[in-house]
Amino acid sequence: MARAHGTDRPLAAPRTPLTWLYAPGDRPEIVRKALASGADVVIVDLEDAVAPHRKAYALDATVDLLGDSHPVPIHVRVHTPRDIPTLALLPGLRGLRVPKVTHATDIHRIAELAPGLPLYPLLENALAVEHAYAIATAHPAVRGIALGEADLRADLGLREDSGLDWPRGRVVVAARAAALPPPAQSVHPDIGDLDALAAGCARGRALGFFGRAAIHPRQLPVIERAYLPTREEIDAAREVVAAAGTERGALALPDGRFVDAAVVEGAHRVLALAARTA
Repeated sequence: MARAHGTDRPLAAPRTPLTWLYAPGDRPEIVRKALASGADVVIVDLEDAVAPHRKAYALDATVDLLGDSHPVPIHVRVHTPRDIPTLALLPGLRGLRVPKVTHATDIHRIAELAPGLPLYPLLENALAVEHAYAIATAHPAVRGIALGEADLRADLGLREDSGLDWPRGRVVVAARAAALPPPAQSVHPDIGDLDALAAGCARGRALGFFGRAAIHPRQLPVIERAYLPTREEIDAAREVVAAAGTERGALALPDGRFVDAAVVEGAHRVLALAARTA
């Protein structure tokens, strides 16, 4: 198991999460419902989801929650670095979502405050996107990066969602280059429009994302369906893997398609994903 720089605390999760569910830190009852929702990770939010006059209460409630370990990994999106020393040593905390990161030096400061904790920087403006690879490789504690699309959209003055395609691709490439898991998509804010959520997930999957953050449990099944392989994809992957077991190098499938080592590797990834539902 991977371990953080200068510590014996384990960093690696058993598998790459597919669903990340946000819950407001000042609503402990909502957080506990989130823990029972089936999400791979619950993110207790001390930032945007909490009104300014409730920040102190949200931190206190989160400290109480994290005094115990939980079967579901709990991350916290902090409001300010001043929150971190209060949270860092709590047994129930499994990671920090760090908002508004713009430079690699931001990560160094956070890592000093939370030695051994996995860090997930959120890139929320144009400068952060330009520094994506530097942030992704800033410290061994960085376990993933993601976009904060609401703030990024405002920073860029975008009117159409398609304007985010280039930043999305930039973050996917930076994560891959840094040997990090594929980033999860940012949240879809309209919890009533599940069709739009599904369409957005399909677009994200095509761009190289894996999984998505959510703000309501009803969004979780949609995200799972979008990102888990279909029966047709599983059958095709099995065909490729079976053929690769009998031949080396580039090979031809019965339907005339040629596949190489990269295609075989992709087929193995598909079968690994299929195993999540077994």
